[in-house]
Amino acid sequence: MGFVHANGHQALRGVSLEAKSGERIAIIGPSGAGKTTLLRVFATALRPSAGGISVLGSNPWRLDRRGLRRLRARIGMVHQSPPLPPRSRAITAVIAGRLGRWPLWKALSSLLYPADIEGARMMLARMEIADKLFERCDRLSGGQLQRVGVARVLYQQPDLILTDEPVSAVDPALSDRVIGELIREAQTRNITLIASLHAVDLALHWFPRIVGIKNGEVAFDVPPVRVTDGMLKDLYASETAVVPTQANYPLSMPEPGIRRKPMCS
Repeated sequence: MGFVHANGHQALRGVSLEAKSGERIAIIGPSGAGKTTLLRVFATALRPSAGGISVLGSNPWRLDRRGLRRLRARIGMVHQSPPLPPRSRAITAVIAGRLGRWPLWKALSSLLYPADIEGARMMLARMEIADKLFERCDRLSGGQLQRVGVARVLYQQPDLILTDEPVSAVDPALSDRVIGELIREAQTRNITLIASLHAVDLALHWFPRIVGIKNGEVAFDVPPVRVTDGMLKDLYASETAVVPTQANYPLSMPEPGIRRKPMCS
């Protein structure tokens, strides 16, 4: 599968990637490697320029308008900068995650008065910001907005969760807890979770499958115990001499011949 932007830049080329139901996959790679484009293709926001895709058992580009809308309602996307209206309140932003599955009358009435206050509160509590339930989004920090975006997807209860740098503005301790909640959601409901992550240590800690993307191509697709220092240095060679981590500390890699114990369940 490939994708070429309108300006002629080829963002993806020859990508072949299969995710089984319930799998948890971390996508890592330097800026501009094609990670966000790949997620947007999975989310059916972009149509491949070459090849095709199947999402939740359907080819999205062979569906009619109603079928595509129903498919998109089953996909939850967490953005690095969540597209939340500045004047909306956190509770409204969270509940909006389920608008695609509600009848029109319920969706419209919920905009006037939230339909499920306790449900939204529970999701924000999982992100440790239940106290921001009625706070306006333009009064939240970048990290709080990201957590509202995650809470929104958790409330949506999609069949596929895609996340694009969901904790880039969150401190390391909170990052672990947020990713942990996403992992727990995926495990509890046996749904697929695909996360693009900047911090390699976070990916290695939580995910049983690591996909490295470089220049729009899959550089490797392996379990964390098979990721080596050389593979990471080669992956990030065009961007930095240091592999990116949560707190910018050097990543501790195993000695040659020693297998790293996976830290994900």
